[in-house]
Amino acid sequence: MSGWSNGTYNESYTSFLLIGFPGIQEARALLMLPFLSLYLVILFTNALVIHTVASQRSLHQPMYLLIALLLAINICAATTVLPAMLFSFSTSFNRISLPRCLGQMFCIYFLVSMDCNILLVMALDRYVAICYPLRYPEIVTGQLLAGLVVVAVTRSTCIVAPVVVLASRVRFCRSDVIHHFACEHMALMKLSCGDTSLNKTVGLIIRTFNRVLDMLLLGASYSRIIHAAFRISSGGARSKALNTCGSHLLVIFTVYSSTMSSSIVYRVARTASQDVHNLLSAFYLLLPCLVNPIIYGARTKEIRQHLVRSFLSAGP
Repeated sequence: MSGWSNGTYNESYTSFLLIGFPGIQEARALLMLPFLSLYLVILFTNALVIHTVASQRSLHQPMYLLIALLLAINICAATTVLPAMLFSFSTSFNRISLPRCLGQMFCIYFLVSMDCNILLVMALDRYVAICYPLRYPEIVTGQLLAGLVVVAVTRSTCIVAPVVVLASRVRFCRSDVIHHFACEHMALMKLSCGDTSLNKTVGLIIRTFNRVLDMLLLGASYSRIIHAAFRISSGGARSKALNTCGSHLLVIFTVYSSTMSSSIVYRVARTASQDVHNLLSAFYLLLPCLVNPIIYGARTKEIRQHLVRSFLSAGP
C-alpha cells in the first residue's frame, strides 16, 4: 500500500486476490478438469493446424500464413488466462501484484485486438485475390504482409495502451479482492475509490469506435469480394472462392459476436451473478480459440487434405 500523501493517508492496494468464481469458492477444484481439458484441446487443435501450414511448402502462401498467425494468437490468448486460472483453482496462491495485473490486462486486450486486426488483413488478402487475381502475386508480397502485421501490432497497442495507462493511475482502496479469474478492466475498476468515469468513457469510446470501424471495413471488403466471386465464370473457381470467404466470415462472426455479446451483457444484465459475468468473459476469450482451428481445419480444403494424409500416415 502507498503511504502518506498531502497530509492524508492515501492507501492503495498494490496486490490483489483473484477469485474467479466466488459463488462456488469451496468447490473451485472441481473446475480444474473442464478448464484443463479445454486448454489442452485449444493447444492441440491450434498447434496441429499451425504445424500443418508450417510443414507443407504448398501452404506457404499469404492466406495460410495468416491463418497460422491467427491461430498462434489464439494459443497466446488462452495461455495468458488459463494457466493462471488453473493454478488459482488448485492452490491458495492466487495473489497478483498490480504491475502483473496491468500486464495481464494489456496482454488480454492486445491479443483480442490483434485477432480482429489479423481478420482485417485476411479480408484485404482475399479482396485482392478475388477482385484482382492476375495482379495478386505482385501486390500481396511478403514485404506487404510484414508491413500489415506491423500496422496491426501498432494499432492494437494504440487501442489498449490508453486504457491500461489510465488504469495504472487509479487508487484501489475498496478491497484487494478481484472477483474475476483475470485482471479484467471493469472488475479492477470496481475496486477503485475515486472517480473512474474517464477510464470507463475512454474504454467505451475506443471499443465502440474500433468495432464500428472494423465492421464497416469488413462489410465493404466482403461485399465486394462476394460480388466479384459471383462474376467468376468457372463454377469450380467460384465455389472455391465462396467457400474460402465462408470460412473467414464464420470466424469473423465467432470473434465479433462473442466480444460484443459479453460487453453488452456485462452492462445490461446487472442483476446476473458475478459467476455468470465471469463465465461470459471466459466464453468471449476462449470460444474463438476453440472454434477457429476447427473451422479452418474442416472447411479449408488444402489444410483438410494435409490433415487427413497426416492422420492416415500415422495410423497402423
